Amino acid sequence: MPQTLEFKQSSHLHPALSDPGSVANVDKLLGHWVNTNRETQGIAECTISQEDGRVSVKVVGVGADGPIEWPVVNADVLANLEEEAGQRAVALAATFEFGFMTAETYIRVNKGVLVIVLFASFHDQSGRSGYVNREFFHRQD
Repeated sequence: MPQTLEFKQSSHLHPALSDPGSVANVDKLLGHWVNTNRETQGIAECTISQEDGRVSVKVVGVGADGPIEWPVVNADVLANLEEEAGQRAVALAATFEFGFMTAETYIRVNKGVLVIVLFASFHDQSGRSGYVNREFFHRQD
């Protein structure tokens, strides 16, 4: 028998989910990040910036003929319920639409390293399988 999960009061939620201040500080994510793997076939670099309260993500992918600039997108700021060194961190969710493919990315900093988890799904009837990939980046400012 299915069980229904209900929250009747905000006190039933994890504290980070009811505290807007817990997702406000994106400073650790801001900057220009370069893939730690020079041989990557995925994302080469990522720039995260903030302007007027909006966080944007710019990605440069690896292509057969050189770098491929992805469209700049606004990201959703998420509460990261895992704590690093006793401090609450934030994460980002950014979705890139290419027509033939959707790339959902989830981005966070872990021990000073930017981690991007990418979920790719194809919509072009090519028969290609969707995939998930995780890559690591170091700050280059």
